[in-house]
Amino acid sequence: MTKDIHIVAAGAAGQGVETVAQVLAKTLARAGFGVASERDYMSRVRGGHNFARIRVATETPWACEPRADLLIALTAESYDRHRDTLSPDARIVHDPEAFALPAGEDRGLAVHLNKLAREAGGAVMANTVAVGAALRALGLPTEHTRRILAETFADKPGMPEKNAAALESGYEAAGAAGCTEACFLLPEARYEGVERLYIDGSSALGLAALASGCRFFSGYPMTPATGVMNYLAARQERHGIVVEQAEDEIAALNMVLGASFAGLRSLTATSGGGFALMVEALSLAGITETPAVIILGMRPGPATGMATRTEQGDLLFALHAGHGEFPRAVLSAATLEGAFYGLNRAFDLADRYQTPVIFLTDQHFNDSARTIAPFDFDRLLYDRHLVDAGKLSSPYIRYPDAASGVSPRALPGQHSGEIVLADSHEHDERGNISEDIDVRRQQMDKRLRKLAGIAGHMEEPLTVGPPEPEILLLGWGSTYGVLRQVVTDLEAGGASVGLLHFTDLWPLPQAKLEQAVAAARLTISLEHNATGQFAALLRSAAGVEPDHQILKYDGRPFEPAEISREVLARV
Repeated sequence: MTKDIHIVAAGAAGQGVETVAQVLAKTLARAGFGVASERDYMSRVRGGHNFARIRVATETPWACEPRADLLIALTAESYDRHRDTLSPDARIVHDPEAFALPAGEDRGLAVHLNKLAREAGGAVMANTVAVGAALRALGLPTEHTRRILAETFADKPGMPEKNAAALESGYEAAGAAGCTEACFLLPEARYEGVERLYIDGSSALGLAALASGCRFFSGYPMTPATGVMNYLAARQERHGIVVEQAEDEIAALNMVLGASFAGLRSLTATSGGGFALMVEALSLAGITETPAVIILGMRPGPATGMATRTEQGDLLFALHAGHGEFPRAVLSAATLEGAFYGLNRAFDLADRYQTPVIFLTDQHFNDSARTIAPFDFDRLLYDRHLVDAGKLSSPYIRYPDAASGVSPRALPGQHSGEIVLADSHEHDERGNISEDIDVRRQQMDKRLRKLAGIAGHMEEPLTVGPPEPEILLLGWGSTYGVLRQVVTDLEAGGASVGLLHFTDLWPLPQAKLEQAVAAARLTISLEHNATGQFAALLRSAAGVEPDHQILKYDGRPFEPAEISREVLARV
């Protein structure tokens, strides 16, 4: 019996590859399957080669793989690029008017995608015809997909009906082309009738922001963080959040600080180049002790680098960005659930410790999606950590030398007659500018004492595998899914392998780290950068030196098989 099915939709930018993948994945999710998907796309509007992978199983897969049981090839290049990943029994949906499969390739399902789309109402619906053909190959009815199309085009009169016609024409054409019965034996649909979410990383982060009470977002479009901004912008009227597209990232973070100072939970999202422009304002947050949450969606640099690819190259930048010394927390996204609850914790930490919190994610995480259980909103934290009126000094002292480093925070106008002072200069306890030596030492020591409190809120890393594995993999952020898959694969081959995976990065939690490293015979750090930044953090913060490093920095995510090969080569 087939354990899982791998689907690839591929074509040029502008052909609707993403639409094919989204509609198919949502259909499979609603039918009760476990679904995971990921996108690979170029930094261009037309042409080139884009593709999306979908993996379908009984349980939601942790990672996609470079394999195609069903290939939807919208161009000849799509077939050429993915032919080596085709399984022996694969089927290839293609338009014979666009290109011909080579002689001897008998796995094709010839469907006149463009012709059928024009007959249904427009060539733009060729991707919908392709979805219909894919459903026939998978042996699935069109019921769920018709509803998805109706929801997608609800605000465009006539389009739901035209797309439904295109869908059915593709379904019938695939049957006439040879799929009189299902071409694949699908896995058990365990979640049929069970409420599940199919959601990507950007949407999970946007939803977390709304659920955490974020009421102001300012940012400048920059892949991969733009998805978060788009999610919030589409919902600003319904949920009462102001979304401002700033003129640049300098303005974006300064707007966030202004809104936060005035009392709104505020957020910005950017990538490495934009974050570089934010560092002066980051230091402003540090000295004014103004809460700020920054989503840093990493992609390969330096400079523009590879705008639509993935990397983990900004870890040390996030830890050290900004002039001068001030406390911060650095968290990261590893799973959709962890990102949802983690961004909520970021807002809580920013308010609790009146400090910037940087939340690291990357293109692979933002653009990948999975089916998961609904989020538990009862788990969310929502305490603004503002000073009570009964505990407010008069006159109000904004920066007293608190033992914890956390001074009482009031909002401007919150308490009648009390003035809230803040300044980018060093200041005394009241907030007035000061260059006094003793004041400087007092305020610096006070701010830095927050780190001890922040450290107490850092969550220990996730663990996978046996309690004391011989081989211990060390990872962080978005590599969790693929590393979890690798542990499963290697254990199936008889290896004793475990994973210690970090989501909270600074201050670095160390209790599990020291114990796990001491018990393992071999430790291997894996990350998406060229210099081993996470390994450097382990070395500097905890005195831990991994035995080996596996680094990937070509802009593409790790594949399970390549990691397994690299691990076994080091044993």
